[in-house]
Amino acid sequence: MRIPCPLCGERDSKEFSILGDATVKRPDPDGPDAAGEFFDYVYLRDNPAGTHCELWFHEAGCRQWLVVTRNTLTHEVAGAELSAGRKAKKR
Repeated sequence: MRIPCPLCGERDSKEFSILGDATVKRPDPDGPDAAGEFFDYVYLRDNPAGTHCELWFHEAGCRQWLVVTRNTLTHEVAGAELSAGRKAKKR
């Protein structure tokens, strides 16, 4: 699988480490039901089939976090952008 790093160009996925879903947002620790929301945040993840946004770290390159849009069925990468300055959507 090849990932198009915005800074380094297209690279093999072996240069990257994956963190997971790029659409989750850390809950407010002072919010109502914070314990329940943190449980969901830490342990409950969707396992989508199809196009999905994921966080990848370019460990063997520019050492930047990227949001990679990838099809989880075919592993086709539709694109990548720097995660800096990008806001995650709350699910």
